[in-house]
Amino acid sequence: MASARFPGKNVDVSAANWTAPALSRPLCVNGTPWILYLLEECVDNVWEYCSVVIGLISMFCFLLSTLPQVIEAYRNGKVEEAMSFGFLFFLFSGDLTSFAGCYLTSQLPIQIVTVVFYIFTDLILISQFLYYKIKNSSSRKSPVLKWLCFMWCGAATLVLLALPKLIIDNSSTLDTQSPATSKSVEITGYICGYLASVFYLCSRFPQLYKNFQRQSTEGTSYLLFALAMMGNGTYGLSVIVILPALKGSKRNFIIKHLAWLIGSLGVLILDFFVTAQFVIYRKNCSPKTSTLLSVPEVEPLLCEDEELSVL
Repeated sequence: MASARFPGKNVDVSAANWTAPALSRPLCVNGTPWILYLLEECVDNVWEYCSVVIGLISMFCFLLSTLPQVIEAYRNGKVEEAMSFGFLFFLFSGDLTSFAGCYLTSQLPIQIVTVVFYIFTDLILISQFLYYKIKNSSSRKSPVLKWLCFMWCGAATLVLLALPKLIIDNSSTLDTQSPATSKSVEITGYICGYLASVFYLCSRFPQLYKNFQRQSTEGTSYLLFALAMMGNGTYGLSVIVILPALKGSKRNFIIKHLAWLIGSLGVLILDFFVTAQFVIYRKNCSPKTSTLLSVPEVEPLLCEDEELSVL
């Protein structure tokens, strides 16, 4: 599955670049070595090369997109007030369905590892949200809560580190299925792609409403949305750039990628609305800022009262 959050196999292009098999293995004579090693694609022209490079830039943007929000949540400590749980839930659901699509359509190991990393960062964001929500709603500090959070993150890390290896080792069973079964599995994978696109699109609406309700974007990192915009924009560009190099039907190629194009471009448009909220609400002062601004005005009055009491 060529998910909107990472590039996929361009079968329509690369299949035509392989030469006749030699010793039961096809040869890629004019292909780029590092792309052949990393993505198992035979890229022998500038259009394919640009598409792969732009696709990797898209993947890199998505890999970094959630990290600024993790740092912002740790620094601010009030992530439950700034982030919508619906946003986190739909983002996590989109990555889970992308993972299912990767497995069902036997995607490359690098794609499986990448989507597992997405799920890992989603779990960190959700864990932070729940941790600070429980912590800030409680009247007394509980060290047990912190240890439970650390244990949960540690266990999730171990499971997600082992998961790609298990999936890759078991993926050979999908390749030995009958043609009819293989076709139905592939269709299921593409259905997962459409579901992932719907989840990604739905993720923005709760956050847009949350920002509108608060009339503020404080506590959310704009880099989360800026990097997502770059990732979605470069993904769409990587699909468009490869069209001149297609050996087969351009219509069939677009149809195969339509689900993820709708998801990526739709989320890109919604993120422009989020950007507008950051611009509009940036002048709104937080309660903390208002308190700090009022301190210099209060202190002289207190000092005058103290002087009068001494006299």
